[in-house]
Amino acid sequence: MKKIELEKAYNPKDFEERIYSQWEKGGYFSPTNASDDTFTVVIPPPNVTGVLHIGHALNNCLQDIVVRYHRMCGKRTLWVPGTDHAGIATQNVVERRLKKEGKSRFDLGREKFVEQTWKVKDEHHKIISNQLRKIGVSVDWDRERFTLDEGLSKAVREVFVTLYERGLIYRGNYLVNRCVCCGTALADDEVEHEETEGAMYHIFYETEEGGKIEIATTRPETLFGDTAVAVHPEDERYKNLIGKRVKLPLTDKTIPVVTDEYVDREFGTGVVKITPAHDPNDWEVGKRHNLDVVNIMNPAGTLNENVPEKYRGLTMAQARKAAVADLEEVGLLKEIKKITHSVGHCYRCHTVIEPFLSKQWFVKMQPLAEKALAAWKNGEIVFYPKKWENTYKHWMENIRDWCISRQLWWGHRIPVWYCEKCGEMIVSREDPETCPHCGSDKSALSQDEDVLDTWFSSWLWPFSTLGWPEKTPDFKDFYPTTALVTAYDIIFFWVSRMIMAGLEFTGKVPFRDIYIHGLVRDKKGRKMSKSLGNGIDPLDIINEYGADAQKFTLAFLCAQGQDVLIDNESFKLGSRFANKIWNASRYILLNLEGRTLLPIDEKLLVEDGCKNGLSSLDRWIFSRLNFCAKKINNALTGYRYNEGASALYDFFWNDFCDWYVEGTKLSFRNGDDDEKDRAVSVLLNVLEQSLRLLHPYLPFVTEEIYQKLPLSEISEARKKVGSSECAKMLIVCQYPQWREEREFPQDSEEFNLLQDLIVKVRALRAECGISADLKLHCSIKCAEKETEGIFTKYHDLILLLANLKDIDFSCDSDKSIGTVGSGFEAFLHLEGSVDLQQLKARFRKEISDESAYCEKLTAKLSGKFAEHATPEVVAAEREKLQNAQIRIEKLQQHLKRL
Repeated sequence: MKKIELEKAYNPKDFEERIYSQWEKGGYFSPTNASDDTFTVVIPPPNVTGVLHIGHALNNCLQDIVVRYHRMCGKRTLWVPGTDHAGIATQNVVERRLKKEGKSRFDLGREKFVEQTWKVKDEHHKIISNQLRKIGVSVDWDRERFTLDEGLSKAVREVFVTLYERGLIYRGNYLVNRCVCCGTALADDEVEHEETEGAMYHIFYETEEGGKIEIATTRPETLFGDTAVAVHPEDERYKNLIGKRVKLPLTDKTIPVVTDEYVDREFGTGVVKITPAHDPNDWEVGKRHNLDVVNIMNPAGTLNENVPEKYRGLTMAQARKAAVADLEEVGLLKEIKKITHSVGHCYRCHTVIEPFLSKQWFVKMQPLAEKALAAWKNGEIVFYPKKWENTYKHWMENIRDWCISRQLWWGHRIPVWYCEKCGEMIVSREDPETCPHCGSDKSALSQDEDVLDTWFSSWLWPFSTLGWPEKTPDFKDFYPTTALVTAYDIIFFWVSRMIMAGLEFTGKVPFRDIYIHGLVRDKKGRKMSKSLGNGIDPLDIINEYGADAQKFTLAFLCAQGQDVLIDNESFKLGSRFANKIWNASRYILLNLEGRTLLPIDEKLLVEDGCKNGLSSLDRWIFSRLNFCAKKINNALTGYRYNEGASALYDFFWNDFCDWYVEGTKLSFRNGDDDEKDRAVSVLLNVLEQSLRLLHPYLPFVTEEIYQKLPLSEISEARKKVGSSECAKMLIVCQYPQWREEREFPQDSEEFNLLQDLIVKVRALRAECGISADLKLHCSIKCAEKETEGIFTKYHDLILLLANLKDIDFSCDSDKSIGTVGSGFEAFLHLEGSVDLQQLKARFRKEISDESAYCEKLTAKLSGKFAEHATPEVVAAEREKLQNAQIRIEKLQQHLKRL
């Protein structure tokens, strides 16, 4: 064979873009094989408002690993890409741009504004698509979807109308969460509660008899919407007030005193103001007592005509300041106490949420939740890790109706029309041409101004992306999907709703496996954000280290149920590993020159004289490869990505490079041409299968190396022994599976013993400061004759890997230093090779230093330190003392032998 030379330095920029283009143009991401066994994933669609951050990189890297793994396992694999129109977020981007031009959306009008928003969507979509390609995702781009595309829009209408027909969608005046900045209502789970500095205002309400009652509130500006004060029915302090009226401060109104068990007698004064239009608890009290509902706020967040004239037009914050000043002036403000309390904020812009009475559309969630809860109890869905089952159960059992209408222009317009002539409402899958009630033409019909919550399209994602409500081939072949991989911060928003929608509209859960991964945080455990300046751009990491380094590092650090703590330096881990794969492959390919590839038969043994069989060393590495394949299968089917990454790292770096490749140098140094051909043939075989093992985690570097292999020669040799041939591209090669015939227990046991000896000898050199390059004589004392026989069998390999001059099995330990292994003692003879006087002097100095250290630790542990330090700290100090004492004992033994 000719010499095959990889570039001397590993540089992912040389090939990553080219390799990705080969995969994409070659159609390798499409589910083209004929297998009945499918593996389907739908991408959690990123918002089309910006660029992907490192959390997106983690999510997509994890998906890509399992998708590539199952594709290589022969399954018909589909990964559907797409983006989300992100109603509030995208509209905010466009409105901010208009604001810089001194305009608002109302200056453009709805149609022009939506046109502008589509342009922004197209800009960001290009950026996101490019980022995903750079990351290396093996998605089927031909099946890419967008939550506002024609097919998904049809699915959204179908679902809305169907739910309305089933009595599960309704409209009415209800108290909702309003973001005055975004100008829309929000669902309960879109409100983020944050601990905020605030105040408790103690206010006097005067009774009609001239007395005063004290009420504490965090929101004095809402008193203009009070329609009652309430006390507990069993509170004796206020028995004489029940049924009477009190004066509403700063107004000429009076309001009733009602009793309700909602009131906590122990909190504050036991009297609370009831403001049904601006507090969810008060809303419920108001319904029970049939109280008036007075809305004091305009949609823009300013006070309206239901407050005294001087407060109209003020924002809530301005009104609070003015009301407090006026209360103080008239002697109705007792005191203000600073507090910290939980305040709801918009999940998008972080503006404080205002409870607001308005007409909105809702979905009745309880009937849907009952089915979804039953599906989990029946084992139809499985959470990884299992702890998220409790979160899911709690949310489903305490679910509230979902407010789905948003006062936006960007999104799915609610498919409801109102007839000006007859006043009837029309809910329709198609735009109506006439009113079905009175026959008026469409000029009399006006569509509802609101759009649907973004999540109303996202909850249909697993089946709408496959063509539903049409019965498409993709829907038939790939639904239900197999797995959902997502972060825990959207388990309520998305995961739970998708399960409900899937069951309601397809009769099946949308996926079986739900893997919930952690968030990416900085090394201090803080969430990454612009304000902290600790964010990581995945493209910066790819530019510096390569996409494989990013993917492998993220997977290696992604322990199930834990957040990933990371910084830029962390990615050196993946970079070093990719570099190791490159250099090891380069060394092997350089050794191909002048060699002939043999058809290696794994059933034949070199010890039997077979020139195309396996040696003991070969059988050991195949057993290790077999073990690694089994570990990765167990890891990836259980979504334990870090365990799979660790198994690959240990196998390739430790077993393959440090032991096997080093061990094969014996064949290249001492073997004849036949042995060199055999050794290189096995070496190339193991490398090729190692690249298959590594591919899901490091796809680019493995594909680049794979394509440099002499694939036609390997295939020709394998054909002769009935083995599978090489595919043209690694991405579609068969993944190595555990095979019973590759279990070689005797060879593994022997090699474990060999490794124990070599590791002990290397460690002995290191602890005594003896150069690893110095060839020494070693005497080995074995407890069993069988052990001596194994060391004799591997005599030459031991000399090579331990860098020894010779070994014998005498019991001579004179002028030597020793170590103990499993069933043996080994002694390195130093006389004539090492300056013994210098070595003894060194040992004595170390004993002196260690003894002084032990005295210091002993004194520390017997003093006040042990009484005041934590048990963990004390245990760590005791361990240090124990290790120092063991070190002294070893050095004394070495001195004695010398």
